[in-house]
Amino acid sequence: MKLILYIGLIIAACHAHPRQERRFPDDFLFGTATAAYQIEGGYNVDGKTDNIWDHMTHTKPHVIKDMSNGDIAANSYYNYKRDVEMMRELGIDAYRFSFSWSRILPNPLAPYNVNQAGIDFYNNYINEMLKYNITPMATLYHWDLPQKLQDLGGFLNPLFPEWFEDYARVVYENFGDRVKLFITFNEPREICFEGYGSSTKAPILNVTDVGTYLCAKYLLLGHAKAYYAYVNDFKPTQQGQCGITISSNWFGPLTDSEEDQFAAELKRQAEWGLYADPIFSEEGGFPKELSDVVARKSLDMGYKESRMPEFTDEERQLIQGSADFFGVNHYTASLISATEYKTFYPVPSLYADIDVGIYRPPEWLDSASDWLKFAPNSVYNALTFLHNKYPNTEFYITENGWSNYPDAGLIDDDRSTYYRAALNSVLDALEAGVNIKGYMAWSLMDNFEWMEGYVERFGLYEVDFTSEAKTRTPRKSAFVYKEIVRSRVIDPDYEPENLTMWIDEGH
Repeated sequence: MKLILYIGLIIAACHAHPRQERRFPDDFLFGTATAAYQIEGGYNVDGKTDNIWDHMTHTKPHVIKDMSNGDIAANSYYNYKRDVEMMRELGIDAYRFSFSWSRILPNPLAPYNVNQAGIDFYNNYINEMLKYNITPMATLYHWDLPQKLQDLGGFLNPLFPEWFEDYARVVYENFGDRVKLFITFNEPREICFEGYGSSTKAPILNVTDVGTYLCAKYLLLGHAKAYYAYVNDFKPTQQGQCGITISSNWFGPLTDSEEDQFAAELKRQAEWGLYADPIFSEEGGFPKELSDVVARKSLDMGYKESRMPEFTDEERQLIQGSADFFGVNHYTASLISATEYKTFYPVPSLYADIDVGIYRPPEWLDSASDWLKFAPNSVYNALTFLHNKYPNTEFYITENGWSNYPDAGLIDDDRSTYYRAALNSVLDALEAGVNIKGYMAWSLMDNFEWMEGYVERFGLYEVDFTSEAKTRTPRKSAFVYKEIVRSRVIDPDYEPENLTMWIDEGH
């Protein structure tokens, strides 16, 4: 009798808890993300003036892979209610979007001449989200600098921090009563290195020797001035937070050698430490090892001083600590070598300064983007590293996603697999003690993918760009993500019911 009872207890125990489910906290914000130029359209309506992407795509259309532009894109300027309906369909808690500077201030040098039509559009968008308890997370700058400011030097003009602070104050004043999560800049590396120190993003300035470094200095000063404008003049009544988003892919050493370890550290400093260290590190200022390398190579090349500008003590103190949270845009990883897998870069330039090789194992799954591979545990590796480097920092994952081609269809199992793996990696990081407050999937819908035009698609929702309505249709990944948001659990076996039938019926 005792033996039967003992066996019964074992069987009952096994069936009661077949596995321990890992859950996201109830207050963890799940959302999606977009950017103004990529979805809004309405590029020249209701008072909006040109930004650097309008100007570049209209004057140099050949630089875009399919010769397209964002003049109409997903037409969210007119379809914003459908956007919010999609958020409701997904059941998300938050939505990250960006303001168009040139829609709000057609003359960015005249901050008291606000474009009411632009204000009305964003008020309608925000109010529609709040009507359904969706938390707006607003980015002030997502790569679309007013062309008038670019004509004056853009981020290389020492007056840029003042221009940005004036714009930020207009945003806080008009939307801060309802928006409680502000991001100053999206991805400084892509702004400074790709736009100024290279030619892979607007304004394709390609000033390889100093463009990246000068841009970094004035961007960080602009960020700090906008942050303290919020903290001192708006936060006491609005009670929100203000942070910055930095692209933080993982760069690990190819081998355990000291040389590869140092090469990986230099790569991390060049990619995101250049922008994160001045804000989040205990020392403040630009990263030491990178600064030393640039200074030495500058002098060797005949420059009278380092091509990386210094901060004054006052500037360093202003920037240090100027963020309530660290927004992480994370997609992939690379392995870094001190000696192998090197390619040519212009001399001098940021990448020539660090002089490292990049390797991505062939077994890592390819996406439609040549830079985006399915790298195992990359979220965990990046977030735990950042957590250890910048203790007591609050993180949001403000972008994470996967691209495929326009003809991939609605059954996007590769994207669903990627999201499950990435979110499991987020859970690993949470369990390791990283303070991650939320996760924004990139992207809510297909959009204009910058230099790739409409050739690469990141959307949970497919957009039919040939239709007048820019019809949005959920992909399989949308249903998978929706279930994760609903249950707070990642079920590897979950399959949306009747999905094939739903698609066969013409949806």
